[in-house]
Amino acid sequence: MNIALDDDPEKLTVLVTGIGGFLAGHIALQLLEQGYRVRGSLRHIDKSDAIRSELGSHTHRDVAENLSFVQADLDSDDGWAAAVKDCRYVIHTASPFPPGFPENERELIRTAHDGALRVLRTAHQARVKRVVMTSSVAATNHGDGQAPYTEDNWTDPESPRATPYYKSKTLTEWAAWSFARDVGLDLAVINPSVILGPLLSTKIGTSVGLIHHLMSGHFDGIPRFGFSVVDVRDAADAHIRAMTVPAAGGQRFIVGGGFFWLKDLVAVLARSFPHHASRLPIREVPDDVVRDMAKSDPNARTIVHELGRDLSVSAAKARRILNWSSRPDEECIRASAQSLIDLGLVPAVRPDQHA
Repeated sequence: MNIALDDDPEKLTVLVTGIGGFLAGHIALQLLEQGYRVRGSLRHIDKSDAIRSELGSHTHRDVAENLSFVQADLDSDDGWAAAVKDCRYVIHTASPFPPGFPENERELIRTAHDGALRVLRTAHQARVKRVVMTSSVAATNHGDGQAPYTEDNWTDPESPRATPYYKSKTLTEWAAWSFARDVGLDLAVINPSVILGPLLSTKIGTSVGLIHHLMSGHFDGIPRFGFSVVDVRDAADAHIRAMTVPAAGGQRFIVGGGFFWLKDLVAVLARSFPHHASRLPIREVPDDVVRDMAKSDPNARTIVHELGRDLSVSAAKARRILNWSSRPDEECIRASAQSLIDLGLVPAVRPDQHA
């Protein structure tokens, strides 16, 4: 993976912020598999035993020796100096990702923006070799660019298309790049598309939550909305590559695969899980109906400006510089649904309910 000679994983500690998150858990797991020592930050340290158990159940490595935790909150300076102490690298994934349309936009943006700068500032003071920060295609896809979107595109935070979440990712990434340039911090940024794939625990995040809602019969219809997808295992791999590949410094990388209209994603689920097809929505919802719903429904409000819009992306830069590759697009959709079924998070289907 183009690792420098002084970067023997078994001698290095990597801080993974927000280690209880979906992506962060997979990053930590892959780092542990490769022999790194992993320190995970948590808002509440009492969750550490559960996370240690979850990660330990997914690897043959002895995580007891190589996995540690520190309490640190994005909204406070407390704990971050201890978190980065003696770390060679920092992978900053922690950021609020609310379902639907948050009531307090300013608070969401402040936590993401100020929290990232806290982590970057402390990492710089501790002289870490590189910080890899998780951003999102939410920071590339909602400006004046055209699909397929690339790293040259930026979301316009002043646009009506910019939801609070899109604004938070864009403004936070701008601030991170500005800080890195000002102080000479080696920073790389990963901009994943919608992250799907296998869960490590029964905790369901926002992205896999969409699959959960579909599989559980919570959708009455399908809006004309779409997005590109990426498997969480491949997104995690991209972060680790960006951490170690020398040419990744100072670069942002979109990692995403194929673009799926929601109706096409539903079709993948129906083909792959025929016993659950009866719960999946069939009819498309006209745009005017979604616009009307957006007046009172926060979930509809997050997509109303993207109806019918091609939001496909190009991951050519990540493939070229990071030598990154991804598994087949449909696999992460199926893996999300299968893990929901395996963990008992999708209701069982009686034989008389089969499609």
